[in-house]
Amino acid sequence: MSQSIDAACQAAGVFPDAFLSGHAHNYQRYTRQLPDGEGPAVERVTISTHNGTHLDAPWHFASTMDGGKPSWKIDQVPLEWFFSAGVKLDFRTKPDGYVCKADDVKHELDRIGHALKPLDIVLVNTAAAAAYGDPSFINKGCGMGREATLYLLKQGVRVTGTDAWSWDAPFSFTAKRFAETGDPSIIWEGHKTGREIGYCHMEKLSNLDALPDHGFKVACFPVKIERASAGWTRAVAIIED
Repeated sequence: MSQSIDAACQAAGVFPDAFLSGHAHNYQRYTRQLPDGEGPAVERVTISTHNGTHLDAPWHFASTMDGGKPSWKIDQVPLEWFFSAGVKLDFRTKPDGYVCKADDVKHELDRIGHALKPLDIVLVNTAAAAAYGDPSFINKGCGMGREATLYLLKQGVRVTGTDAWSWDAPFSFTAKRFAETGDPSIIWEGHKTGREIGYCHMEKLSNLDALPDHGFKVACFPVKIERASAGWTRAVAIIED
């Protein structure tokens, strides 16, 4: 369910800078002494922790979580959060910029016949996935607002994910709403819900359309980066026959 680390995986205006070397480029001084005259292939990548498919820690959202406790960094989150039963919410018909509410989540859970359990990993399938790699991707898909996010967290969910650029609605839509209302509470309202109940979410997932509504497991362990706000993840859905 993870996107490749490549030129398409933009994060907040940051594109990865990668040097991909072939076998002949490494250890050139010694190639005549190496088997088949080849050195090992090695890559050097300059990248944000929010490029590509990644998992945001509570520290990314705010300095505190759970009503005032210090927020966990990505290397402090309990590992049991990242391997659990998966649930997919199909919100592909929601318009770009739509902010999902608790009722949207409840109706979709009723449609698929699933009752949430603690530590279920909830994946949101949006219209954004079809635009991945295109400059329009950043403005595609719906987002999960505070009300929808808090509803999930109160059911014991601690990890969520989306195939959109952000868990929240595309910021271009939020900026327009803010210009009209001046209300700061709408800025990253889904992210900021972590101040009330600490949680993690994945962004820029892929292939969610290929998953069943439920009945699968998700493994999404983040890379352990000391004191970081996020870590890349090779998210995998496990579907048993």
